[in-house]
Amino acid sequence: MAVNRRRGEVAAIIDGRERVLCLTLGALAELEDAFASEDIGALARRFGTGSLSARDLIRVIAAGLRGGGEAVSDDEVAAMRIEGGASGAAALTAALLGAAFGDGDATANP
Repeated sequence: MAVNRRRGEVAAIIDGRERVLCLTLGALAELEDAFASEDIGALARRFGTGSLSARDLIRVIAAGLRGGGEAVSDDEVAAMRIEGGASGAAALTAALLGAAFGDGDATANP
């Protein structure tokens, strides 16, 4: 599946289907609320620590799916199978955050 890297899109296999995820401005605002961050810089610093819980991964992936146009809840995402399991979810989260905050790698390769 082709992704638009300039838009920060990331492709991933979730529940056996290729999907496009994107941390849009709305998705980032959602994450600011979820993580009680006062601004996007605080959110970036929080993610920059590299210390993320499984719940954090779920929140970021869910926000990315919603930013990509899917109507899913965090609880629904928690029940989904991400290609590569937990390490695949971590790689997907890293790819999303990198695409949103500027590393330019918009491919999740668990």
